[in-house]
Amino acid sequence: MLKISIKEATMPKQLFLTDNDIIEGIRKNNDEALNFLYKTHFAMISGFVMNNNGSYQEAKDIYQDTIIVFYNNIRKTGFTLECRIKTYLYSVARRLWLNELKYKSNGRIDITDNEDFLNLQDNGTNEAIESEIQINKMNKSMEALGEPCFSLLKMFYVEKCNMNEIADSMGYTNADNAKNQKYKCLQRLKKIFFKTSIND
Repeated sequence: MLKISIKEATMPKQLFLTDNDIIEGIRKNNDEALNFLYKTHFAMISGFVMNNNGSYQEAKDIYQDTIIVFYNNIRKTGFTLECRIKTYLYSVARRLWLNELKYKSNGRIDITDNEDFLNLQDNGTNEAIESEIQINKMNKSMEALGEPCFSLLKMFYVEKCNMNEIADSMGYTNADNAKNQKYKCLQRLKKIFFKTSIND
């Protein structure tokens, strides 16, 4: 698991002039690129969190989670960043901190954004972050589903197996029984997913 502390994130000797330099460096497992990224944007994110009822420790935690999201995404095959790194990190951190504030408070939440914050509507950044959050919720819901539903739905939707193959693999008497079980599993998955969404 990616783990960076502020003390470890000293300014690197190598210079990263563009966002693409940072991204390519991280993809090549260059620790200096990761440290440069961490050090460059920490003040922006920590300032945002602490200006919105967060402590310094909470700001560090949110930033750590934000960097992990960014790190994992840019290392995915085919992932393309459609905005500046600064915008992406701010967007992720903002969403994470909003979720934290919702958890901590039952009342209305007012967020004060940094004055120099870029327009998040550019390049569909908000939509991309929201889509990512929904995917993460679905993954958590699948994990909570348990067996045999997890394996059945994975075989059908991910591995593209047909009902006869699923019945043979999982020991159902026929394809109709497997299909009925898939329906029940989907109903359970929907309940878990919407419960997760409400809690968030």
